[in-house]
Amino acid sequence: MSDTTEKLQKVLARAGLGSRREMETAIAQGRIKVNGTVATLGDRIEIRDRVSVDDRPVTLRAAEEVPRRVIMYNKPEGELCTRKDPEGRRTVFDRLPRLKGERWIAIGRLDINTSGLLLFTTDGELANKLMHPSTQVEREYAVRVMGEVSKEQIVAMVEGVMLEDGPARFTDVQEFGGEGINTWFHVVLMEGRNREVRRLWESQGLTVSRLKRVRYGNIFLDKRAKAGEWTELTQDEINDLAAMAGVAARKVPELTPDEKNRWSRDKRKRKPVQTLRKPRARR
Repeated sequence: MSDTTEKLQKVLARAGLGSRREMETAIAQGRIKVNGTVATLGDRIEIRDRVSVDDRPVTLRAAEEVPRRVIMYNKPEGELCTRKDPEGRRTVFDRLPRLKGERWIAIGRLDINTSGLLLFTTDGELANKLMHPSTQVEREYAVRVMGEVSKEQIVAMVEGVMLEDGPARFTDVQEFGGEGINTWFHVVLMEGRNREVRRLWESQGLTVSRLKRVRYGNIFLDKRAKAGEWTELTQDEINDLAAMAGVAARKVPELTPDEKNRWSRDKRKRKPVQTLRKPRARR
């Protein structure tokens, strides 16, 4: 086996066609061909191989050739983390700047009733590494809880509880002000399972009435992006994310004049969403 081969789903994700998991699904569905033959899970390929998706050829690129862009998006409640919704509801991708020959890949997800920080990148390898449980990236949330919260309940959630899909715990819980039905906490956990924050509180008989992600790894949600807005991360911020993911740093390419004009128009067209004031994230 040649040292230049890579897993098929990894190369497809790098080409901007979606996440590795999405590409694995496409392979399992028989939608991918390599050199004219239907691919199977586990196949490895070289950059010079001919690959098609749904019989359309795909341009493959080596890792160092892929532009690494990352944007921070402030998701409002009510938006879905999917590319298209059969019911026509708004998705997070509706507000993102348009790309030519590339695709935004979401780094993690938030459910429809959760707002706050979402990261998107053009680099499938970076996205995959940051989402993988072994990378142990901290996610921090501001949580408004209905009901009286006892010290014993907080201790239980930090020590760990058994949910239907396995054990779960917060690595930190801090009260953040308010009282009664308007009490806010900040919580930190190291994974992104479906509705995990809400389910941890529900395990203690408590209901989360508002939930907002305020940090992902070293990236804090800040005033650069109001609800419904995005901003491109700086070179230093992207380098920090790359270091956390264990991938080599790369220079973020300058936007071409056409991209600058297109992104500027996209920003002007997408007005920010008016939302209730939330507590500020801890630094």
